[in-house]
Order: sequence, then structure tokens, then C-alpha cells
Amino acid sequence: MEHSSPRQVWNSLLEGNERFATDSATTPHRDPRRRAEIVEGQNPVAAIVACSDSRVPVELLFDAGFGDLFVIRTAGGCVDAAVSASVEYAVEGLGVPLVVALTHESCGAIGAAIGSVEDPEHAPHGLTRVFMEKIAPSVLAARAAGENSREKIEETHAKITAQHLVERIPSINKEGTGVVAARYLLDSGRVETVWEHFAN
Repeated sequence: MEHSSPRQVWNSLLEGNERFATDSATTPHRDPRRRAEIVEGQNPVAAIVACSDSRVPVELLFDAGFGDLFVIRTAGGCVDAAVSASVEYAVEGLGVPLVVALTHESCGAIGAAIGSVEDPEHAPHGLTRVFMEKIAPSVLAARAAGENSREKIEETHAKITAQHLVERIPSINKEGTGVVAARYLLDSGRVETVWEHFAN
């Protein structure tokens, strides 16, 4: 993968996802030669904030390899100061032209947040409560818009996460940088675009 415009990068990632979903992946950049090429540094084409769920192997689902993607994963794809700083580093330090906020079908963290909103007494009390607190605003926003399905809440969480990154990281708004919210479907293997923001 090579750097180009944000939209071209996203289209390229979607093409890779289509190869993955149709069992025609080319599995690029996964050999010893590629590992040797990137020993001295990295030049990824996109930063992707995704869920830690083991069913969502980001590089695989975009048919990418070593050094192609700068991936930041937390349960529910939640964003805190460390995640925002990581994205900022990818944009400013590595020059990635595209940032993607990726949620997925049947996300356990989002499901738990929905349950906590519906019955606060059953909200977790340990450290996992942090994820519920991060995701609950997306649940409430979706419902305020009349969207109550799990699918729409997952899409809303991707969109709100992407918008949060745009608002929090000034360098994302410079010309030549784009942000996309997307959702991965576990069954079909396909990634669907939810929202786009291209500064140029």
C-alpha cells in the first residue's frame, strides 16, 4: 500500500476488504522481505481505532500486512487521552492521510453499555465500567434520534468516535487528511462506511 489521497486510501482498504470477504485475499507484505524492509521505520497508510474483539483482526480484514496499518485497539473502540495521542502521532509523526473509527457487529462492550443504560443497577463496578461510560453516550444519541437497533447503535458509536477525533485532534483537519467511521460485519466479512470527513 502506498500513500495517496485519503479517499483513495479508503477505497484501497475497501478493495482489500472485498478480497478478504470473497476469499480472494492476496496477503501482501507478510513475508521476510517485508519484515526486513520495515526494520528501520514504518510508513502506514492509515490509523485505525478498533475494538479489541478477537473476531476483528484488522490487518486481515483489509487484506493488509506488516507496516500497512497503524492499529489502536480498546474494548468497544473507546477513545481516551492515550488513544487520541496515538492517533495524533500517526497523523503528525507518521503522516498517515486517513483515520478510521471501526466498530463491529455484535460488539460485547456496546451490548454491555446498552444493558447498563436500560438497567443502571446492573452496570459493572470494576474497571470495565470505564468502557460503559464511554459508550453510553452513543447509545443515548442513537435512541434520541429514534434508532434503537443494535446495528444503528454500533454505527452511531463509530460516527461519534470519528467526530470526537476530528474535534480533539487539530491536525486531522488539515488538508490531505480524512476520517471515516465504519462498521465490520462478522458474518459477511465486509466493512461498511458509516460516515466520512475529508478536509480537502
